[in-house]
Parts: sequence; C-alpha cells; structure tokens
Amino acid sequence: MPTLHKAIFAVLLLVLVALPFLVYPVFAMKVMCFALFAAAFNLLLGFGGLLSFGHAAYFGGASYVAAHAAKVWGFTPELAVLTGTAAAAVLGLAIGFLAIRRQGIYFAMVTLAFAQMVFFFALQAEFTGGEDGIQSVPRGDLFGLISLQNNLVLYFFVLAITFGGILLIYRIIHSPFGQVLKAIRENEPRAVSLGYHVNRYKLMVFVLSATLAGLAGATKSQVFQLASLTDVHWSMSGEVVLMTLLGGMGTIFGPLVGATVIVTMQNYLATLGAWVTIIQGIIFVISVLLFREGIVGVISRWLRRPL
Repeated sequence: MPTLHKAIFAVLLLVLVALPFLVYPVFAMKVMCFALFAAAFNLLLGFGGLLSFGHAAYFGGASYVAAHAAKVWGFTPELAVLTGTAAAAVLGLAIGFLAIRRQGIYFAMVTLAFAQMVFFFALQAEFTGGEDGIQSVPRGDLFGLISLQNNLVLYFFVLAITFGGILLIYRIIHSPFGQVLKAIRENEPRAVSLGYHVNRYKLMVFVLSATLAGLAGATKSQVFQLASLTDVHWSMSGEVVLMTLLGGMGTIFGPLVGATVIVTMQNYLATLGAWVTIIQGIIFVISVLLFREGIVGVISRWLRRPL
C-alpha cells in the first residue's frame, strides 16, 4: 500500500473514531453504511465497468433477511448480519449469472428488471410486513455478551464492519484479480484474446459487489431497527449511482466522499421536503459539468496520484 493511502486510511480511522463524539451517532452510522454501499457499487461500476440499476435488490434484500433473522429467529447481531450478507451473495449469484450475458444498456435494464421483481416480492410477501416493513428489530447482544442497545457501542460495531469492508475492497482492487478487471474494463476484446474468461470475472465481481452491498444493508437494518420498502426501491439504486459519480467513479475514496455529501444533505436539508432532491440534482449537474471525474477524481488529477 502506498504511503499516501496508508496516511489517508489512518486519518480516516481517527476521524471515524472521534465522529460519534462530535455528531449524532445514528447519523454517523448511516453515513458509514451508505459509504460501504457506494464503495461496493463502485467495485462493479468503477473497476468492473458494469453499470447496474438494481443494486437496491441486494442492499434491501439483505436488510429484510437480517431483520427477520434477528426478530423472528432470534439471531445475535453478528449472525443476523452474516445471514443477510449471505442472502445477498446468493441473490447476486442468481441475478448475475443471467445479467452478465448482456452488455451496456441491456445489462443495466436486466438488473433493473430483477430489482423490481425483488421490490414486488418484498411488497407482497408475508414475512416482509408489506408496506409496514419489519419494525422494532432487536439489536440484541454481540456474540451473546455485549449489549448493542447503547448507540456508542453499536457505532463501533458498525465502524468495524464498514472499515473492514472498505479495506477488503481495497485489497480486491489491488490484487491480480483487480488488475484483470481493469483490463476487461479498458479493452474487453483484448482481455479475451489473452485467454481470460471474461464472463467468469464479471460474475465474480458482480457477486462480490452484491455481497458487500448486502453487508451494508444488513448492518443498516440493525442500526435503524427497521427494514422497509425504501431499501429495495429503484430510487435507492439511483442514489448509490449518484454517490459514486459525485465522489469519483473508479477511485478508492470517491464513493466515501460522495455518500457523505448525499447523506449529509438529506439529513440537514430534510426540512426543505421535496426540495432536497432538486438541490441534489442541481449539485449533480454542476459536478458533471465542472468535475467530470468526481470530487476525489479531480483531487487525484491535481495531485497526479491515484486516490
């Protein structure tokens, strides 16, 4: 790992450790969950070159499964999160196996279609609670020993998951597997000519992205003690695209910045009602016109170093 990246991760960790003492811990946890979600999506789009309009299916699907596991099956928090993450991995494998057979806009539309199927399943299925969702999810005791009722204790549980997930994504990107992904993104016919099984790599990155998105969704259900239709709605897929592009597609730290900006706007501008989405749209348009590489992408270009 380059010294610059080590320094950024160190500063990021210090900031996150101090954050719950500076802002409301639940807000900070929401930022971290969406930062992990955006980083997982960026793994697919920024490094795999695959635009999915259906990532809410894995985020929300894992949220429902984790909430159900904790409330109905009585799973401890870590087991509930792992169960939701595993469900997202299985769902990602099933959808990805079919979706990667298409390219470009057709791939995006296939993922959107499957996500809508998951949404209507969540709306109609009995265990999901329909329009009410799964409410009052118990936080329980971590490993059966540490109570997560206290927001500060829960925060550090979420911090461990988020930071570990981001480090895992960093390792994937800088592994030989990640280098092959970049080659496929840049020139797929050449990658094929070199003997790589392109569809196999696409499926692997699709499943990894879905799994990590599910990890973010399952964690969010524990934080808010709720799994709702908002988590699987198509607008959630749109939000994560916005976060990734705003922060910087194809960068390590861009999705984290993008998620922080969007969630902060939603939180502190909530009193403006529907105007929040209009303001988001204006900021997105300005960013696309002036900062085409995203916030971190522009900084990376100025520093002439990858971020």
